[in-house]
Amino acid sequence: MSKNLVIIPTYNEIENIDKMVRTVFSLSREFELLIVDDGSPDLTAEHVKTLQKEFSRKLHLEERKGKLGLGTAYIHGFKWALSHNYDYIFEMDCDFSHNPQDLIRLLEACENGADVAVGSRYCKGGKVSNWPLGRILMSYFASVYVRIVLWIPIKDTTAGFKCYRKKVLETIALDSIKFMGYAFQIEMKYRAYKKHFKIVEVPILFTDRVLGVSKMSTKIFKEAFLGVIQMRFSKN
Repeated sequence: MSKNLVIIPTYNEIENIDKMVRTVFSLSREFELLIVDDGSPDLTAEHVKTLQKEFSRKLHLEERKGKLGLGTAYIHGFKWALSHNYDYIFEMDCDFSHNPQDLIRLLEACENGADVAVGSRYCKGGKVSNWPLGRILMSYFASVYVRIVLWIPIKDTTAGFKCYRKKVLETIALDSIKFMGYAFQIEMKYRAYKKHFKIVEVPILFTDRVLGVSKMSTKIFKEAFLGVIQMRFSKN
């Protein structure tokens, strides 16, 4: 069994899932995949089951009923990963906004001493492609806002491309994570920072999705904006 597990939540990713699975399994380092599917109407999970016949020992699937949210999907995946004793656990999107090749760089950062490696758009060398200027500015200043409120030295506070050492997820009380949307990514970094884990940012090129539909919404953004203030004054 590989010691590296990549968790990918899916909801209607039929256009991307086949290519993503094959790309990850073609990398020069060995990774296993856990797909956490929230009952995709487009039958994403059914296609994963077909792929499991080809990649039976390293492609895993957890199916949930209904769209339960990004945060709960990752927490479900984290618990699954810990119960199966993986050493390095990754978060990644299915839409190729995160380049699978960068999994190797995140892994190497943790192998070289980081407890959490963040694929960062806003550290030195990080870039964003195919986003309109307005969305880039909104995302960038959202991270500035989070840094100011939470006092954390992370440039890309909202990044969703990460590698955790097992001990980080064992230490954070996963059942006490409050936020399940966009703010989930912020809360996980903040919890790790408060536990004094070493967080390293690895510059990446973030490319907006080409296929499928974005899951971002005004409700998710509002949760993040207000959630940061709640985190700042939380005792957890």
